[in-house]
Amino acid sequence: MTVVRWQPFREIQNIHRQFDSLFDELVSSNSKSHLNWIPAVELQDTDTNLVLRAQLPGIEGKDLDVQVTADLVVIAGERRQQTKEEKPGYFRSEFRYGKFKRVIPLPVRIQNDRVEADFKDGILTLTLPKVETAQRRVVKIDFSNTPALSNSETAQNVEQAQAA
Repeated sequence: MTVVRWQPFREIQNIHRQFDSLFDELVSSNSKSHLNWIPAVELQDTDTNLVLRAQLPGIEGKDLDVQVTADLVVIAGERRQQTKEEKPGYFRSEFRYGKFKRVIPLPVRIQNDRVEADFKDGILTLTLPKVETAQRRVVKIDFSNTPALSNSETAQNVEQAQAA
């Protein structure tokens, strides 16, 4: 028979270690969230264009690099944020710098040589014209010149189709 030593506080120590690791993960993910920032993006599909909007608060146009291919958009840049607070006998300065990159695959091919861009108040708007084959086309069918079939002719056509 094996003798097992009773350790009443062993489970409490395990729980303590688990809580420590949980809090370490939370703190490290919050501190990294500023480094892993990516802009929020909205993509709208119209008949002839795709309209892409990206939120880039606090970023200047000179810090942006936007590249457009026929099937994707790459938005890259550098984010710089700095705050200073001075009071008598007190000085506080915080800054965050970091690069970001967001790759947005497009649902249809576009004409990347005809892209229009606008960057105002931290919102980047790209108008991406679709290639001719990807544009939605509406075709109207004209029934005014086709002869109307009577109910008996329609029934005969259905019976012939079922027999075949």
